[in-house]
Amino acid sequence: MSACDRASPAALSGVWDDGWFGAAQRIDSPNFDDRPEGEVVSLVVVHAISLPPAEFGSDDISRLFTNTLDPHAHPYFSAISAVRVSAHFLIRRDGALLQFVSCQQRAWHAGVSSWNGRSRCNDFSIGIELEGCDELPFEDTQYLQLAALIESLRTLYPVAAVVGHADIAPGRKTDPGPCFDWRRVGLQHQA
Repeated sequence: MSACDRASPAALSGVWDDGWFGAAQRIDSPNFDDRPEGEVVSLVVVHAISLPPAEFGSDDISRLFTNTLDPHAHPYFSAISAVRVSAHFLIRRDGALLQFVSCQQRAWHAGVSSWNGRSRCNDFSIGIELEGCDELPFEDTQYLQLAALIESLRTLYPVAAVVGHADIAPGRKTDPGPCFDWRRVGLQHQA
């Protein structure tokens, strides 16, 4: 995807179609299923991911989310290539916005999790991955894209909270990590 193809934050007022965001590059993941009947999206979970760890710019995250990650391409990949995970969105370091699962479907991003006494956060949440890690700051364009995406999601769903993966899976997950600045997206950390 070239810089001209990336969705700018202003373009995030784009059209939604069946849970797919027109401003995002669509890459279909098989790692999803139906939300429980009548379940309403009320939570956004912010994640961070880099593959290989602390390296950026490859298509390895997309490969992980589409079950095409080569276990021999990097020593770290052999342990994760068979894992079946996804997120609704990924915001790359350069601000590119990718969507893997319709927001109407349940992406497999949260794992064993709970928020405000409710378990199984995948049932009622949208997962947004930022290309990043615990040790390095995120890019300005990522914060702009994330803020605009959350704003757009709030026009569709009664989002009551935006939290980190660490908040719904404490002790198991640390992302988006200590370098993530919640104020940059206009939020107080709601842990």
